[in-house]
Amino acid sequence: MTTPRVTAWSGDPGVLSEGPRWHDERQELLWVDILGKQVHRGTLDADGALAELTTITLDRHVGAVAPAAEGGYVVAAGQGYLYIAPGGSVHELAQPAAPDTGVRMNDGACDPQGRFWAGTMAYDETPGAGTLYRLELDGSTTTMRTGLTISNGIGWSPDGSAMYLNDSGSAHVFAFDFDGESGAITGQRTLVRMETPGVVPDGLTVDEDGGIWVALWGGGAVRRYLADGSLDEEVSLPVERPTSCAFGGRDRSTLFVTTARVDLSDDDLARQPDAGRVLAVEGLGVRGTPALPYRGHLPADT
Repeated sequence: MTTPRVTAWSGDPGVLSEGPRWHDERQELLWVDILGKQVHRGTLDADGALAELTTITLDRHVGAVAPAAEGGYVVAAGQGYLYIAPGGSVHELAQPAAPDTGVRMNDGACDPQGRFWAGTMAYDETPGAGTLYRLELDGSTTTMRTGLTISNGIGWSPDGSAMYLNDSGSAHVFAFDFDGESGAITGQRTLVRMETPGVVPDGLTVDEDGGIWVALWGGGAVRRYLADGSLDEEVSLPVERPTSCAFGGRDRSTLFVTTARVDLSDDDLARQPDAGRVLAVEGLGVRGTPALPYRGHLPADT
């Protein structure tokens, strides 16, 4: 097996970089800096390096971004959802967690039918204060799960029959049976339970073969689990706090890993100067799937 090659891909580090998504149609990598209140879009040059970076700064913490089929981007931010139109105007969508300013939206992604799932967490990480919401195609929201602590990484199996969800607060990776037509999730089960103190599952992505790649916050690695929860592979990283991952690039074989530098000491940062940057992992021998877009109707650009 070829040893994976890990390099720093982005330039200036973010505070809490998160939620990478590869938009195949536009050939761009999307990610956010939650505490920096920023959405980033990066294009690649012929060698796969960062060619051009565009940053949009919002007025609230932003947990996740998804491309919109109509153009622009939908983001989970603050206590709900926003739409960034192609012309740059920002529109309020549903705000399901308002007016509770003690919580914020965290990670999220769109399902194969184009609905945008995103969860919340309390700023003080109160156990059980997180909720998983779904932004419907008509712009309304549905509460899908309560009692989470840090609702995090979410993804679907290639055939759309299973959904995966991390709760970083309880250190669980959950699996559900997923009904695409209704959007119902049933049969909740624990796929993985992290046992090492301080190491929790953060974001995740699913590759074309059904492997579930989980970023280990506090563990300095990403792991690939099989659909039965067995550990298949671990890739060590030069940072302590990877936050999420997504396959991208022209053949979707590069694993882009977002990382964080929040609350690290000066000594910590001296040992891991790439903390907060997006890393690129090559040579894994698998391909990912593109980011799924939000397919609901959105406000006109003004």
